[in-house]
Amino acid sequence: MPRSSIVTEADAELAYAAAQCVVETHRRLAAFLRRGQTLAEIDRFVARTLEDLRCRSCFLHYRVPKTPPFPSHACLSVNDCIVHGTAGYLTRPLADGDLLKVDVGVVHRGWIGDAAWTYSFGPPTDEVRRLMACGRESIRRGVAQLRPDNTYLDWARTVQSYVEGECGFHLVRGLGGHGYGRRLHEPPFVSNVVPGSPFEWPDGAEPCRPGTLVAVEPMIAVGTGRTRQARHEWPIFTADGSMSVHYEHDVLITEAGPRVLTEGLEALPDEVG
Repeated sequence: MPRSSIVTEADAELAYAAAQCVVETHRRLAAFLRRGQTLAEIDRFVARTLEDLRCRSCFLHYRVPKTPPFPSHACLSVNDCIVHGTAGYLTRPLADGDLLKVDVGVVHRGWIGDAAWTYSFGPPTDEVRRLMACGRESIRRGVAQLRPDNTYLDWARTVQSYVEGECGFHLVRGLGGHGYGRRLHEPPFVSNVVPGSPFEWPDGAEPCRPGTLVAVEPMIAVGTGRTRQARHEWPIFTADGSMSVHYEHDVLITEAGPRVLTEGLEALPDEVG
């Protein structure tokens, strides 16, 4: 099993700088978002912001087998689209009641920053408000478990027991967080749910080693943890069409516990527009 990379203190500060480029992009974006905008307009704003911050998108032209290169600067996913929404998959203007997940990934001085947050256009329904609160609290509780005396299973147990046990929502199966550094995806894979057997998620038993960078990201839906996705296309949707949220932090595991490199995201508004 590949081991996660261990970063030096100097590298950690470079990773922090990249993560803060993501935070600043979200801050500017939250002030920019308005009803009537299209995903294409929002993606162009992200591109201009990244250029101003002297970084570039690590998502644009990203490839996975049998799928075209990712065509957008950010992942823009609306309502039942959970993740990997492109700037062109939805062409109508955004309106009251829409729930937009924005995942921003950057390369800054050779290091990756990668974090997502969820925004409601206008006041959300009571159910969606609870869903958003559940997402924010689940990542807060989960991050606290990323300390050297734990394994990644402790993250999953904490997040799953809160989301599904206390809140009554559903964590999306088959998707999760990941290590990162100079590359967008590195070991370990960080599942949000406890596997049925150790063979399903070998990284779950790995200790949280100091010096490891992880991007952790609960993806939560109202009605189901199952997904649907068109063949050879990027966006992933809830199987039943129910609303979903996505929250993601970059975290450095240290001897003293987790250090959230994307600190500041928690201050973002829930409602925009």
